[in-house]
Amino acid sequence: MLRIISANLNGIRSAANKGFFPWLAQQNADFVCLQELKAQAADMTLEMLNPPGLYGYFHYAEKKGYSGVGVYARKQPLQVIEGLGVPEIDAEGRYLELVYDTHSIISVYLPSGSSGEHRQTAKFAFMEHFFSHLAHLVKCGRQVVLCGDWNIAHNEIDLKNWKGNMKNSGFLPEERAWLTKVFNDLGWTDVYRRLHPEATGEAYTWWSNRGQAWAKNVGWRIDYQIATPEIAALATAASIYKAERFSDHAPLTIDYDTAV
Repeated sequence: MLRIISANLNGIRSAANKGFFPWLAQQNADFVCLQELKAQAADMTLEMLNPPGLYGYFHYAEKKGYSGVGVYARKQPLQVIEGLGVPEIDAEGRYLELVYDTHSIISVYLPSGSSGEHRQTAKFAFMEHFFSHLAHLVKCGRQVVLCGDWNIAHNEIDLKNWKGNMKNSGFLPEERAWLTKVFNDLGWTDVYRRLHPEATGEAYTWWSNRGQAWAKNVGWRIDYQIATPEIAALATAASIYKAERFSDHAPLTIDYDTAV
């Protein structure tokens, strides 16, 4: 079995203080894809760099306290790829790929456009470049799992207040259509949706800190594991952990009937 966890930590130091690493030690994960580290190398403790039994790899943002992604792996990869080769994207620490003989495991953090038009423009630019990269990945000859915070809820069942968010970043028609093309035109699979095609409230992975969003489960499903068809077909179970709160996101765990 292959167990992969995706978790937006909204700050790895904050998540550590909220018990993330004791929880992680009990998960028996093969890969843990992290987003929004909000840290640089100098900020990382030994536990954050290499939890027991795992090797840590990171792509930090240049800006302090911002973005950044990482992957913990039980086995060392053949190659580590940091970034997409686009300076303005890579400066924000949004892409990390671990390459193995037959598989690639990727942590990705798409920009949010909610803070203003300039960030929505940056998000659309990322999406345009990333679509080409996704087309390349699907033909690379390896099985690929992309984990991360995509900052897009795909369909109406993926967020509580869909009617009120149709003009807001994260549920814009252009964003949703782009994600549909990723699935339909490029052939990627939304693994959680494959296993739970009709799940609604239990599928949410993020809740705003405003109001009573968590208490009332006014959430969004914006954290995904998106995979090439062969490995996606091997997924056997998916769960979203909500018993503890390490972040404004909840970890997404998926088991696959395979090994890397």
